[in-house]
Amino acid sequence: MLIMGEVHTGLLRNLGELSETECREVLRLTSGEEPRTWQRPLLYAISPDVLTGVDCRLPSSSGARIRGTGTVSHRATIVGGRVLQGSSYTTLLRSDSDQRLPWSHYLAAPGVVEVYGRPRWQDMADGFVTPEPPMDVLNVGAISGRLMGAVQDSARLDRKTPFKTTRTRLRWLFERDDARGDGRPAMRLTLGRDTMRTLRFTGEPTTDVVAFCEDLALHDWLLTTLQTLIQRALIGTAAPAQIAARLSPAIDHLLHLWMPGARVEEPFLPFWEELERHPGFTRQWTSSVARIRDQITVNTLSLLSVTESRREADGDPSPRRGVPQDRTQSHSHPVRRRIFFRADQRSRRRS
Repeated sequence: MLIMGEVHTGLLRNLGELSETECREVLRLTSGEEPRTWQRPLLYAISPDVLTGVDCRLPSSSGARIRGTGTVSHRATIVGGRVLQGSSYTTLLRSDSDQRLPWSHYLAAPGVVEVYGRPRWQDMADGFVTPEPPMDVLNVGAISGRLMGAVQDSARLDRKTPFKTTRTRLRWLFERDDARGDGRPAMRLTLGRDTMRTLRFTGEPTTDVVAFCEDLALHDWLLTTLQTLIQRALIGTAAPAQIAARLSPAIDHLLHLWMPGARVEEPFLPFWEELERHPGFTRQWTSSVARIRDQITVNTLSLLSVTESRREADGDPSPRRGVPQDRTQSHSHPVRRRIFFRADQRSRRRS
């Protein structure tokens, strides 16, 4: 038994953040089922699962012609009203029949593809995580990409983005412990060329495996996008004001979304803990956020310095905050002025 899937993550093509009601409207992909939403700890909306029927070859590292029939589940999620994810996944099981059965049989088990013959699970697993699989095999990534495109074309979106970013892809494979033969849970995350990532891990199969992969794909996209914005800022080369302007989208749209493991169930928390140790997602994120805030601080100090220099050049007499005024330059005491006035009147009467 294998569970395989692919998650695409990108910026929602809308200039502002979507509200809970707007997320429901955008993710209403099928009639009769409503999207689900959560407000804590972050606005999170998920569409109903949609099924796509498949009858095709399955991935194989050896090139063996392995065929399967069934359905692939896919769904879309919106995180924080800003980030869109398209996720597709299926479970590969051995078929009890060597022939194709009526579609009613496969629809009775949604999200399952039955493999004919005697499956070689290891061979199929190695073939699925290949960076460039053959064109005529099952491609769950194409289903995720098509779903992302359908949501982005919603009439509720203005098709504008606050900044330019790229879409990332996480291709994941979950195996039972006995599929590998060592009886120990394991995980391997690989960053491929461009924006492709592959995740291969083992454990006891549960329905929460998809949510864990979506959470990992979300935070990988956040970290990747933040690093891209930092590189575009040209720190150390451009002027402080230009650097601050190029980093401002991170402050406005990304920093508050970082909550690794917030929606992951207990059985998958050890996997997040392993990712925090190596390669250290939060460690790199914290360092990047500190670098951005330092640049904003430098720009603020630079603006204050320029303002003070202009004030001094214009001869502004207004005192600076914290500097006491010279009391010797104040007006004469009112009592003294009265005494001088009366003395002047008396001299006039005598004359």
